Amino acid sequence: MAIAEAELTAKIYPGMKITEDELMRLPKDWRKWELVDGRLTEVPTSIKHEEVIFNLTVLLAPFVRGHGMITQGQGGFRMANGNIRAPDVSFTRKERFPGGHTPDTFGNQAPDLCVEIISPSERPVGMAQKVGDYFSTGAVQVWHIFPERQQVVVFTSPTDTQTLNAEDILDAGGILPGFFCRVSDLLETE
Repeated sequence: MAIAEAELTAKIYPGMKITEDELMRLPKDWRKWELVDGRLTEVPTSIKHEEVIFNLTVLLAPFVRGHGMITQGQGGFRMANGNIRAPDVSFTRKERFPGGHTPDTFGNQAPDLCVEIISPSERPVGMAQKVGDYFSTGAVQVWHIFPERQQVVVFTSPTDTQTLNAEDILDAGGILPGFFCRVSDLLETE
């Protein structure tokens, strides 16, 4: 039985079992939620986290217009295993959406590029599960950004990675031709 909207608002807590429809109806309280194995999962964020999202979005934007769509942590994507994931930043090529139009609900595949800004509280096992979810549902690249270490780990499969440090150049390969930046450009505050 579906939970009524008012009842859902009053009873939200991590770990509760909910449906996709109920996830879509969660109040816009600025918390980031995912649906993992049928349970509501709150994803931690911080001001630094949001700063990296902003920096990356500004750097990607000139390469995206007319080619696809960027999401910033609130857009959910349905994974092959039924999980609903919301990458911190993602890019999906326009031709991957039915008729080239973005859906009003969850996307039915992983974005081409899925970016996660890794918080100190996140566990390696959960991060690895997300990487597996993304690639099993069509992702081409996954980036894990570690602000504290000033590193980006670029995944081209669940097991093929490259670690980039602050002065290394990050690019999106064939996903967004022409895009590149120094890793430190993502982390700058000035």
